[in-house]
Amino acid sequence: MSGIRWQPAGGEEELAAKACRHILLAAERAIAARGRFCLVLAGGHTPEYSYRLLSQADAAWSAWHIYFGDERCCPADDPRRNSVMAGEAWLDRSAIPAKQVHPIPAELGAQAASRTYESLVRQALPFDLVLLGLGSDGHTASLFPGAELQDQALVQPVRHAPTPPTERVTLSAAALSQSRDILVLVSGRSKRAALRAWRSGTELPISALQPRNAMTVLYDREADPGFGA
Repeated sequence: MSGIRWQPAGGEEELAAKACRHILLAAERAIAARGRFCLVLAGGHTPEYSYRLLSQADAAWSAWHIYFGDERCCPADDPRRNSVMAGEAWLDRSAIPAKQVHPIPAELGAQAASRTYESLVRQALPFDLVLLGLGSDGHTASLFPGAELQDQALVQPVRHAPTPPTERVTLSAAALSQSRDILVLVSGRSKRAALRAWRSGTELPISALQPRNAMTVLYDREADPGFGA
């Protein structure tokens, strides 16, 4: 648990604003140092607020390169896909060049999409910033408790996710760890037990990450294990 910065936020709006600032500052640092910013997006309700704030921000968008931490194996325009949510909230109206947005081709099926995306990820490493969430069951990206965590692959197929659609594609713990910065966003009462378990040392998929630098966890009041206990 060492190296994790635990940062509380009052509510979802404050959490989203803090996350947006964290992302923009990471981008400024990366572009100043290396001329580009490689960002891995998370799906789910919590980061969507931050994406909407980013859509109103001013940044050196031409230097941004977007990747995704996981994806559901659905048609490319299916509203359940993380790429569709991020597109509607932010990317579809951003100034990031389309060729620098790299959705996972999960419509190809888990195995084929994993092979295709692996080469893109390998070229991008190390990422500058990875965004992650924490599910109520303790999963992150599409790495679920009890599932095999691959040591070698950067992208792995998921065929038996506990919630539909059961076939997915996810970056592995090894790939997610190869980032200069990791930001985990946790909000809502339903995440409280998972956050408590993580902080108490329970082995969860996110525990397998070995970030290059410190990991920051932003959590709101409702997710705080100590709030209202």
